[in-house]
Amino acid sequence: MLKQAYEFQISGRPLSCESYGNGHINETYLLKDSNNSKYILQKINTNVFRDPESLMRNVEAVTAHFKKNGAGERECLTLVPALSGQNWHVDGDGQYWRMYDFVRDSICLEKAERPEDFRESGAAFGQFQRRMADFPAQRLIETIQRFHDTPNRYALLRGAVAADSAGRASAVRREIDFALAREDYAGLLVNLQASGEMPARVTHNDTKMNNVLLDGVTRKALCVVDLDTVMPGLAVNDFGDSIRFGASSAAEDEPDLDRVAFVPELFEAYTDGFLSACGASLTHCELEHMRDGAKMMTLEVGVRFLTDYLSGDVYFRTSRPDHNLDRCRTQFKLVRDMERHWDHMQRIILSKSL
Repeated sequence: MLKQAYEFQISGRPLSCESYGNGHINETYLLKDSNNSKYILQKINTNVFRDPESLMRNVEAVTAHFKKNGAGERECLTLVPALSGQNWHVDGDGQYWRMYDFVRDSICLEKAERPEDFRESGAAFGQFQRRMADFPAQRLIETIQRFHDTPNRYALLRGAVAADSAGRASAVRREIDFALAREDYAGLLVNLQASGEMPARVTHNDTKMNNVLLDGVTRKALCVVDLDTVMPGLAVNDFGDSIRFGASSAAEDEPDLDRVAFVPELFEAYTDGFLSACGASLTHCELEHMRDGAKMMTLEVGVRFLTDYLSGDVYFRTSRPDHNLDRCRTQFKLVRDMERHWDHMQRIILSKSL
C-alpha cells in the first residue's frame, strides 16, 4: 500500500505503511514519512459505500465547517489532498483512497475503561452536534438510505417472519412477540421529524466509543472519527446509539442474559458529557425525547438482528450458531431495563439540561 502514499501531498518521503486499527469496513493504514509525520491512509469500501465521491464531499463539508467554527488541529480530522488537488485518489483498479493527518498524542478505546471515559465520549459527540448545529443538514447526501427508519425495519421484520426462509420463526416466537408489541412505538421519532417538531440535523450515525479520540495524557475528548455515515438525521438517535452500546453491563453478543443490564450510572455519565457540550443547542422536543432515542436505537438494532436471524444470517457476520439471536436478546433485555428505569432516565436528562 506504500505506493498509494505517493499520490498524496505529504510532507516527506513515505517510509512505512502498516495496517492500523480493527475497523470492519474500510482498509486502514498508518503511514510514516521521512519528516517524522504520520498519516492515516484508507481505502474506501465501495461495496458498502457505492457513491464514494459524494461521501467524500460530505466529509469535506463537515470538516471545513468544524474548522470554520473554531475547531483546533487536534479537534477535527484534516484531509490530506491528493496530487490531483482532490481529497481522494482513484487508483488504476478504480479503488478510492483518502488520507488524513494523524491526530498526535491521541488514544482510541474499544470500550470505556471508566465512567469518565464514557463521559468524554459524550462530550465529543455533543461537541460534534454543537459545531454542526448551524449547518444545513439537507446539503449532505444520505450515504445509507433509510438508515434509522424504524417503521421500515419493522416492515422488513414482518416480511422475514412471513417468509420464514430459515425455518426459525416458531422457535423465537417470544422475541417476535416482544418486538411486535412495540411496533406502534417504532414510528414515534420519524413522525416527529416528518411533522417538523423535531429538526433534522447533521448526525454521525456510528457513535461508538471507538470512534472518539481522547488525549493520551488527560483522557479528555479531542474529536470524533469515521465520518463515512455522517448525513441528515436526528440528534436523539446519535445520543441513543451511544447509550445502546456503552451503557450496558455486557457485550452486544453476550449469550448469558443474566450478565446483561442497563447501567444508569453510565447513562448519567454520558448524558452529562453530551449535554454539557450541546445542551444549549437542542430544542425542547429533542430534550424531551432523548430517552426515546436510547430505547428506539436499542429496539431497532434488536429488530435488525432478529430479522437477520430469521432470514438465515445473511447480513451481519456471525461466528457461532444463534449469534444473531444472542445479539437480538441482549438488545431486547436492554429495552426492558430501560422501560423499568424510564422515569429515572428522564430525571437524569432534566438535571443535566438545567
